[in-house]
Amino acid sequence: MTGTAQRTPDWWKSAVVYQIYPRSFCDSTGSGMGDIRGIISKLDHLQQLGVDVVWMSPAYTSPQDDNGYDISDYQDIDPLFGSLADVDELIEGLHSRGMKLVMDLVVNHSSDEHSWFQESRDRYSAKSDWYWWSDPRPGFEPGTPGAEPTNWASAFSGPAWHWDEKRGQYYLHIFSRKQPDLNWENPEVRKAVHGMMQWWIDRGVDGFRMDVINLISKTLPLEDAEVVPGQALSFSGSYVDGPRMDEFLHEMNQAVLKDNHLLTVGEAPGVSVEQAAKYTDPSREELGMVFQFEHMGLDEQPGHGKWALKPLHLPDLKANFAKWQHGLEGRGWNSLYWDNHDQPRIVSRWGDDSPEHRVNSAKTLATVLHLQKGTPYVYQGEEIGMTNAYFTSIEQYQDIEILNHWAEATALGADPEELLESYRTKGRDNARTPMLWDATDKAGFTTGEPWLEINPNHTEINVEAAVADPDSVFHHYRKLIGLRHDNEVVREGVFALLEPDHEQLFCYTRTVPGQPVLLVLANMSSQACTLPEDLRREGAVLLATHEERRDDELAPWESRIVELA
Repeated sequence: MTGTAQRTPDWWKSAVVYQIYPRSFCDSTGSGMGDIRGIISKLDHLQQLGVDVVWMSPAYTSPQDDNGYDISDYQDIDPLFGSLADVDELIEGLHSRGMKLVMDLVVNHSSDEHSWFQESRDRYSAKSDWYWWSDPRPGFEPGTPGAEPTNWASAFSGPAWHWDEKRGQYYLHIFSRKQPDLNWENPEVRKAVHGMMQWWIDRGVDGFRMDVINLISKTLPLEDAEVVPGQALSFSGSYVDGPRMDEFLHEMNQAVLKDNHLLTVGEAPGVSVEQAAKYTDPSREELGMVFQFEHMGLDEQPGHGKWALKPLHLPDLKANFAKWQHGLEGRGWNSLYWDNHDQPRIVSRWGDDSPEHRVNSAKTLATVLHLQKGTPYVYQGEEIGMTNAYFTSIEQYQDIEILNHWAEATALGADPEELLESYRTKGRDNARTPMLWDATDKAGFTTGEPWLEINPNHTEINVEAAVADPDSVFHHYRKLIGLRHDNEVVREGVFALLEPDHEQLFCYTRTVPGQPVLLVLANMSSQACTLPEDLRREGAVLLATHEERRDDELAPWESRIVELA
């Protein structure tokens, strides 16, 4: 067992978190799959970047139906990634460098291969009600279309119920059918989860990122969701932010979180500002912060799901960020992110990843995010401006979400090329391609055959090249992280949006009484932009994407952080 790091209350408010997707970060064995020893070998890179925390996506024992988010043993490591001894060494390596480790907590559901679920398949076992079981709809033959207990849809296509022959009932799975939902109404389930969390805390873990945590409370009785034309039945109101959410989170906080001063961030699809303010209000003792998704849906057609694309309208993005900044000011705490394992690369999605603009575009996107109030999250490769993969055939994809959607959509007659274009833009595998360490054949990721294709632009975009170039995206991130550590206004300043309707500029101030005001100026486009008169303010430029600057204009993808006297 490793010792715990020194943690003070709210230490995570001044921290920057770096997310690692283990299978794609670094392979130490030549298997083609990243592993924990590969992570250990790159800790100096993270220390040089300056981050405070590593969040490691699931490396637990798993059948890997959903890339490890289907866990069959919460207290062991999958041999694909290493061993518990490797985790101990990782924790020690991080702590010795002044960094901390956050683990994924995936407890809305387990794998169907978990011993809990296998025991639950027996109606007369002690764990018979640890999952959601239900009889077929009256008048329907079990296992036939329409017999499902409710009309809920899985987030990964198809019904959210699966018939189990052994039990003679349906079980609920909001995600893959191999990811049955745990029944949090049962206090024994909650007690088991708390015990598992404490086991990891004792091992030296410094916090948890809680996967889809706001789905753990279902509205009883389980009933059909309202059918709204044009809207999917997945993420039904019957199980999002349910009636016992606050109770379950507070109970967890009191049982294992409170006295350990852990970083906690709950992934919360569909959460509102008001709900997030409740979950993160310190006086309620629930969570430190949540991941919300409103800004991630701004480039999709309303009511038609993530694959129905539309161009991003910058004023919408600014309004959404301002809404969350104001909504949680003095009440809760924001998380700040562009990329993660479920989102495409931001420089390709909302930036300009052409050779001419990629570097400054990645820097400017980082600037507008990191200078807001909240805890920033950097996803692996974001710090060097990695781009989408731009796969051209369905055979190149591994993601279960895409493969299920492809099968369902093509069967209904959808245009394959239109589907592929949507996947190239927003598919999760864009973020899951291997980390680019150098310009060699396998990008320094592996000596074997990579589990997912390596982006061919690794000869130009890689860590080795970025570290060597003082004007790179990497060094811009280092400076942004340094500003958060050193500047009280970056950590605590109140956010005020400027020019809300401007279609190129994203500008705002951060203010703390008695301190110089920070002015953030960013041209979020590939064309030059004239600055309005009131934004031509004199002050010390703390960080900029361009060395050559004009007072009355921002060059394409130019950003500046100005300290006003």
